[in-house]
Amino acid sequence: MSLKQFFLGLFFSMSIAGIGQNNSKEVLFTVNDKPYYTDEFARVYKKNLDLVKDESQKDLNQYLELFVGYKLKVNKAYKLGLQDNPKYQNELKSYRTQLAKNYFNDTKITQELVEEGYNRLQKEVKASHILILVDENASSEDTLKAYKKIEDISKKALAGEDFSALAVQYSEDPSAKENKGDLGYFSAFRMVYAFENAAFNTPKGKVSKIVRTRFGYHILKVEDIRNNRGEVTVAHIMILKPKPEDADQDKAKNTINDIYKKIQQGEKFEDLAKQFSEDKSSSSKGGTLNKFSSGQLSSEEFESVAFSLSTPNEISTPFQSQFGWHIVKLIQKHPVRTLDEMKNELEGKIGKDDRSKKITASLNEKLRKKYTHKRDNKQYAAISKLVTNDFYDSKWKQPENVKDYTATLLTINSKKIEGNAFLEFVDKQQKSGIAVKPIAKLVDALYEKFLDSQLTAYYDENLENEFAEFANVMEEYRDGLLLFDLMEKEIWERAKTDTIGLQKFYEDHKNEHQWKNRVEATILSSTKMEEIKKALALLKKKTEVQAIKDKLNTGNVVNVMSNSGVFEEGNDALPKSTKFEVGISDIVKEGEYYFVTKVDKVMPKGIKTLDECRGKIVNDYQQYLEQRWVDDLKQEFTVKINKDIFEKVKKQLNP
Repeated sequence: MSLKQFFLGLFFSMSIAGIGQNNSKEVLFTVNDKPYYTDEFARVYKKNLDLVKDESQKDLNQYLELFVGYKLKVNKAYKLGLQDNPKYQNELKSYRTQLAKNYFNDTKITQELVEEGYNRLQKEVKASHILILVDENASSEDTLKAYKKIEDISKKALAGEDFSALAVQYSEDPSAKENKGDLGYFSAFRMVYAFENAAFNTPKGKVSKIVRTRFGYHILKVEDIRNNRGEVTVAHIMILKPKPEDADQDKAKNTINDIYKKIQQGEKFEDLAKQFSEDKSSSSKGGTLNKFSSGQLSSEEFESVAFSLSTPNEISTPFQSQFGWHIVKLIQKHPVRTLDEMKNELEGKIGKDDRSKKITASLNEKLRKKYTHKRDNKQYAAISKLVTNDFYDSKWKQPENVKDYTATLLTINSKKIEGNAFLEFVDKQQKSGIAVKPIAKLVDALYEKFLDSQLTAYYDENLENEFAEFANVMEEYRDGLLLFDLMEKEIWERAKTDTIGLQKFYEDHKNEHQWKNRVEATILSSTKMEEIKKALALLKKKTEVQAIKDKLNTGNVVNVMSNSGVFEEGNDALPKSTKFEVGISDIVKEGEYYFVTKVDKVMPKGIKTLDECRGKIVNDYQQYLEQRWVDDLKQEFTVKINKDIFEKVKKQLNP
């Protein structure tokens, strides 16, 4: 998610369903005589009510203040001409395209595709494939050449020749030389739809029919079919892979093995994860990761081990991935979710892959019925004669007098579409793979595609007129994008670059940014009192930590572990009874562990430097600048609030 998307999300929900509507429409306030109405205020308030974290923003008086401030910023953006920026216009167009997708749907077809996808998700297919590359828009000659290649290979495979050997010899997939065409296990939505269909419609051990995708022609062999493994939640301890320049390349392996021995000795996995795991995103949670499914992580080794564990609390032996060394503990296995639970997610996936073509076909049929459309047959006959057999070789060119064909060819409701628009469409379709013959039938086929494209364009152009909720959301995005550009220009960049102002703000507020007490220390831990006593004795003799571990961790048994660094008061790794003074502590017990802490340096609580709290200071400075700026905007623009109308709105929203 980009910063701009996140910013817009603070103002507007992406959902366009269930927005509370207020039929009354009165002027709530004006900015330089430009009116803003009660229905917009009520709608946005209701939609954002559950999103705000600050309770004060739910108060209608406070919310009006925020809403007026928001509109003041938007007016300032228009005054500066930011709406004319081509980048802004392109982004707005992109957002509109995303929002419009919700209206290009067919409930019945979508439901059928959801059920098909869900049924396929119950299984995972292991398949190998052979690919002959051909561009989606290749000429008919190149397409036929590629088809003959795959046809010959298919005959060999169906005759029983070794599929993996054929893949190595013939496949134009660059990875085939190493993996022999093996794609591993996959389920629905992991491959392009046509390929997925072939995989799920081919019996185990059989070779599929030839299938065409945007990459080229394929045949595939289904090696195995198994039940979907669902999702799994695990915890792990990770020691990062050594850097190439590190002197001790075995340190990570030795450390993970020591930790594993500690686990075998009965020490808690979660405690060891907190102390030693170098995955900082999970260590504070005892190593627990978010649940995941097959193919979701970027490490096949990690997934294989995680799914191989069968009993909750079962722990793997140490293993290596491309990231480092791990030990994994099974928390819970999650079966495939129900259809109701996955419905929204599946609908989103369907809209993003080739399945959506079925929905498009259904929409085309509906739009033909929805709008009146009429072709001028005389104009069509004249234009049809201009398309020649050169089309098949992608050599056809529009006539030099194309501007003479501006008479209306197609009328949709009251919209008139000129003949030259169809000629431009024909020109662009030369690489689409359409090869209908003779040429007259080809032109008819192209016209049907043209008609569908024009009906869809007309429908898209009129979404704001046909759907009030779409118009509302677009208005909010239009203003929101402007506001982002304005804030970036007026506030955010200034807060980053105004070093003098930032320094002064820091000086005025530095007492709000304090370090707790900190120590630079080494912590030794053990579950055995006798071993920690030995460690304490050696520490007092000024023995190096590594030497202590070498002496006490003998016989393939890890008795003592160490953790060194700078620890702030309250850090999970620091024993709670630690005294913040230089020296060696007594032995303390917390949970099942005995600890000894050697404090080398004490850093008392105090004010953080600007560099140490820069992120927070910059954020606070931005808010400070924004509030001053809004105050200035209230002087620049004239705001008039209709208080009687506002009181009426308050009663409607909070009866």
